Amino acid sequence: MIPLGLLSPGELGEIVEVRSRQGGCSGPCHDGRGKGDVRVEDMGLRVGNRVEMLNNGGGPVLVKVDESRIAVDRGMAMKIMVRSLQ
Repeated sequence: MIPLGLLSPGELGEIVEVRSRQGGCSGPCHDGRGKGDVRVEDMGLRVGNRVEMLNNGGGPVLVKVDESRIAVDRGMAMKIMVRSLQ
């Protein structure tokens, strides 16, 4: 298991965990998850989904989930744990 932010371009992974942010939630929380965690899931980055790393340079990472391309902040990408499929 490695963070999404460490996948190389072209590498495939399956999301196994979205680690919670430290601290409380400044708005409505769902099942004890913070706003950032809910936002990531709303974008399609859910446990069990397969992702392909498209671009992992400096700054945000670009991943493909289903038929969508999603830019994810590097800090959040380091909290999304994946299992490499290659």
